[in-house]
Amino acid sequence: MLRYQEVPLAALLISASLPIQLLVAILVFLQLRSPLMFRQRRAGLNGREIVIGKFRTMNDLRDSHGELLPDDQRQTKMTRLIRRLRLDELPQLWPVLTGQMALVGPRPLLPQTLADFGELGVLRNSIRPGLTGWAQVNGNTRLSNSEKLAMDLWYVTHRSFWLDMRVLAETFLVPLRGEIRDDGRLRLATDWARAEFGSAIEVAA
Repeated sequence: MLRYQEVPLAALLISASLPIQLLVAILVFLQLRSPLMFRQRRAGLNGREIVIGKFRTMNDLRDSHGELLPDDQRQTKMTRLIRRLRLDELPQLWPVLTGQMALVGPRPLLPQTLADFGELGVLRNSIRPGLTGWAQVNGNTRLSNSEKLAMDLWYVTHRSFWLDMRVLAETFLVPLRGEIRDDGRLRLATDWARAEFGSAIEVAA
């Protein structure tokens, strides 16, 4: 999707989601107090660092050794629902509007994680990271690291306006249907990645 197509769509999504973002902010404050946002440095276009933010969905409760409790024990019923519906990700529409992110693209990774991918990481981040992506609508957490990388690289090479429209449409379905592996699409992407990059795709991930 080109910027002149993306900007008005991002602006429309921000306008439509503002009441929802305000409601989520209030709920997060009531459940977890401040800060409302979780911010982290991630790798953007060509590996340049960006800061992404999302609504906080976990508290900072720790065990007797000072270690953070597992994620599922640090969420409330309400913040777990916010996370399942992907409402915590809505603030990332703003960096889409400013050009740091895209509506669709490989999700932004930690800089070190991207560096571990080597040359494949360079190719993966040759486009702006996305609010949602091909891997996210085809299994997401149900995919292995190598499968996610294969899906991301396939998208980078085959991206188009209509593919982006399909990803956006399917993104709205994920909270309703849950994360489902699409074995046909996954096989297409992994077979393509192995043909293009050989065993490097497995080693990198």
